Amino acid sequence: MDNNKRAEILIQAMPYIQKYSGQTIVVKYGGNAMKSEELKEAVMSDIVLMQLVGINVVLVHGGGPEINQMLEKTGKESEFKNGLRVTDKETIDIVQQVLAGKVNKSLVQHLSNSGGRAIGLCGLDGKMLMAKKLATAEDLGYVGEIEHVNPMIIMDSLKNGYIPVISTIAGGYNGEVFNINADLAASQIAAKLGAKKLILMTDIRGLLRDINDEDSLISVVNASEVPSLKKEGIISGGMIPKIDCCVEAVRSGVGRAHILDGRIKHSILLELFSDEGIGTMIY
Repeated sequence: MDNNKRAEILIQAMPYIQKYSGQTIVVKYGGNAMKSEELKEAVMSDIVLMQLVGINVVLVHGGGPEINQMLEKTGKESEFKNGLRVTDKETIDIVQQVLAGKVNKSLVQHLSNSGGRAIGLCGLDGKMLMAKKLATAEDLGYVGEIEHVNPMIIMDSLKNGYIPVISTIAGGYNGEVFNINADLAASQIAAKLGAKKLILMTDIRGLLRDINDEDSLISVVNASEVPSLKKEGIISGGMIPKIDCCVEAVRSGVGRAHILDGRIKHSILLELFSDEGIGTMIY
C-alpha cells in the first residue's frame, strides 16, 4: 500500500475517532473469531486500538467450544434444546470453571499482550448479573434469564482505565449460579451502560436477504421492520435471537446495534472507522 492510500485511510478514520472517543461500546465476542488464533489476535488488537483512541470498550464473551471440549474430557455429552445448552449441576460447575476461568483469563492475557489494560470479571462479581431460572416448556436446568444488571463494577473498571472482560455467569437470589446467553447479556449490559453501540460478532456477514447468497447483505434495518422481515422468512433460525437482542438494545437506549462477521480480520475497525461499514446495523 502506498503512502497516499495509508494517509487517506487515516483521514477517513479521524471523524469517527472523534465521534466515538469518550463513548462506551459493548462488543460480544464469539464464534470463529474466538476459535482461530489469527482472528483472535486481530480482535484483541482492534479492541486495544479502540481503547487507545479513548473509547470505553466492554468485552462480553461466551465460550461454547471450550465448554464442549471440557465436557468431552469428563465423559459428559453436550445436550441442546432449541439452541440452548441443557445445564445440570455438574455442567454448570464446568461452565463456570471454563468461562470465568480459562476463557476469561486467556482473553485478559491476550489483551495485555497486545498493549491493553484489561480486567477479568464475571456476572457474579459485585452482583453484576442477577438472574432467575429461564422458564421454558422443557427443563434446561441452570440456564437463567437476567432480571437485574448492576453496572457499578463495570463503570469502576472503565473509570480506572481497564477493559472489562465479562463472562456470562449470573447469580441467583438463592445462591444459584446460572448460565446466560452471551448475546442477551451483552444487550442488557449495553442498555444499562447507555452504550453508543452494541456489536455482536457472528459467523456470517450479517442479515442476508437470501441465506445462500452472501452478497445479499442487508446493511441497515430499522427496528420497526423486524416483524415483517420475520414474516417473510428473511429473519429466521439462529438469526432471530440475535436480531431480537439488537432490537431490545436500541429500544432500551443503545445508539446502534451491529451484527458483524467475525471471520473477517479487523471487522470491528472496518465497521467503526470507515465510511462503508461491513455488517448489518439495527437502529
